[in-house]
Amino acid sequence: MSDTRSVEEITVYSDYVCPFCYLGRESLDRYQADRETELRIDWHPFDLRAGKRGPDGEIDHDVDDGKGEEYYAQARENVRRLQEEYGVEMADDLRTDVDSLDAQVAAVAVREEYDYETWLAFDEAVFEALWQDGRDIGDTDVLVDIAEEVGVDPATVREAIDDEQRREAIREQFEAARQRGVTGVPTFVYGEHAARGAVPPEHLERLVEG
Repeated sequence: MSDTRSVEEITVYSDYVCPFCYLGRESLDRYQADRETELRIDWHPFDLRAGKRGPDGEIDHDVDDGKGEEYYAQARENVRRLQEEYGVEMADDLRTDVDSLDAQVAAVAVREEYDYETWLAFDEAVFEALWQDGRDIGDTDVLVDIAEEVGVDPATVREAIDDEQRREAIREQFEAARQRGVTGVPTFVYGEHAARGAVPPEHLERLVEG
């Protein structure tokens, strides 16, 4: 029997290297499980590594981005709390060594060249590769493996990563997010209202359903 449910959209700004984005998607999945109307994700990429990426495109870990040990200790504590709250096990609390730029370029290409379900499968697989399996999603070969697993032509990923026009386009999307006032992720937007952080399912319900 075909699925005849109507479809709505929720805008989600996120970055794969953000553990709260992964946990926020878990919360969104839980909220959606009880909905009769499909709530599709209108994904917008966000660049958490912008402040540490050098002119050559590589991450410079010596750059001071204003996030000291106290910040990271609090972030780890919050991640562990949410893991317990949502019953989610993760390979790591934080991954400051991974750059998601290529993964986001690939995800945009998959979204443009395939249907929604295929993009969603790729998107979820990238999150799981990093946060469940501890894989480096900044590695092209890892992204190619993920693509093959979800039925995406590996050439789509390789060509997207090597395409400077695509890289420039995603940098424009990063800037557009900042221009819209998005300063952190995940940020969920529905209509005129927004919620930031890995908020619980009931908070997302209030955002969408008022």
